[in-house]
Amino acid sequence: MKLLSVKPSTRAGKKLMATFETPEGRKRTTHFGAAGMDDYTKTRDPGQRAKYRSRHRKDLETGDPTRAGFLSWYILWGDSASIDANVSAFKSRFNL
Repeated sequence: MKLLSVKPSTRAGKKLMATFETPEGRKRTTHFGAAGMDDYTKTRDPGQRAKYRSRHRKDLETGDPTRAGFLSWYILWGDSASIDANVSAFKSRFNL
């Protein structure tokens, strides 16, 4: 699996969309992040980030980094307040 891009979502009610390429060459798009809601890249509030991560830890149980829960956890609520830095870290962490 390879992460091709992370762009603003074309779906109403979502912030971003990630496009992946499967080993077979097919493209898969995942829309994630609730539009109109805060995230760490906007607020830069570590307390809010900790609360989000506490509530959403279960999203990582799927083990699938292409799922919306993974993308939100690592990109919108990642270690940095920069989306670009979080995308780069996400790609490195999951070899995408």
